[in-house]
Amino acid sequence: MTEKQLIWDDPVIREERNELFRRRLPWEELIDRRILVTGATGMLASFLAGMLIYLNKEHGYGMRLVLLARSREKLVNRFGNESEEVRFLVQDVCDRIVTAGELDFIIHAAGAANPQSIVSDPVGIVRANTLGTMNVLELARKSGMPAVLFTSTREVYGMVEGRERISENDMGITDPLDSRSCYPESKRLAETMLASYALQYGVPFNTLRIAHVYGPGMQIHNDNRVMADFLRDAVEKRDITLNSDGSAIRSFCYITDAADAIFRVMTGGANGEAYNIANENEPVSVRELAHTIQDLAGNGKRILIKGGAVPGAGYARYERVALDTSKISALGWEPVVSLRQGIARTLQHLEYREAGKKGHQS
Repeated sequence: MTEKQLIWDDPVIREERNELFRRRLPWEELIDRRILVTGATGMLASFLAGMLIYLNKEHGYGMRLVLLARSREKLVNRFGNESEEVRFLVQDVCDRIVTAGELDFIIHAAGAANPQSIVSDPVGIVRANTLGTMNVLELARKSGMPAVLFTSTREVYGMVEGRERISENDMGITDPLDSRSCYPESKRLAETMLASYALQYGVPFNTLRIAHVYGPGMQIHNDNRVMADFLRDAVEKRDITLNSDGSAIRSFCYITDAADAIFRVMTGGANGEAYNIANENEPVSVRELAHTIQDLAGNGKRILIKGGAVPGAGYARYERVALDTSKISALGWEPVVSLRQGIARTLQHLEYREAGKKGHQS
């Protein structure tokens, strides 16, 4: 079984695309559009690009897609070979971007976000979010003024005090010298660049402040975020070890719900606006998350709690505050997939992928 089959033909991902299409979105707004996706081999961008390809193949939408990533091999493994409707642009987003013809949309999703990259390559993260965003915006103003959708992060808010929920108009503080600040501070600057290009050149944009997306296509190795860590332990049939008491609260948004929100902004969002994208319906403690994953994995392993640890380099150090998602909800969005459903589907996908790798090696 090839990697292409594992990702593109994965039955879980196929069903997720079908399920997403059945939701009431204005899909017809995408017919015959010309769209560039940067960072196209990342988890969320890969799912978005795959959905666009699905719309072409299964429903004849006639979009012209350009998928940008640094590895041709990864592009082929995820999307198959190039075609008349799908072209690959193999380069670093930090280099000048040139495409043939005008564009209608750019989904700018290039750049790493995991704690390991934040510690090992903070300069690379800053470059992707700043130089990469400027290259995207320069392309936009020279290619028909396409709408730029930027995948930002909830972390641009920094530490916000005195709020039960953070709206798009709230803004807290970050310490620019903190080891993690390469990520939120460069995302903040990228958002300012979007607003500046809109003001000076009229480039339309939206910024998507996304929180904790997971699901099929996610990488569980060399990530070190809590969901990836726990899923890796479950798939590899190990005990889950908590380096804290597990009381910290998180909320997680399944990939189809996140994609649903992004496509709604893409087709109906107000120009120049930011939108929070998060599933705040099921806040869960880290300990509860570990138990849920082990329960669904059904491997009989334990939850080991060490406790006493403080967040290390590359991790946020301030208390989480929920996001206010009323603005994206006004576009008709609501999260559909529960945490247990999402984890079960993700485990199914990961088990399929791991089985395929073993079969391919043999």
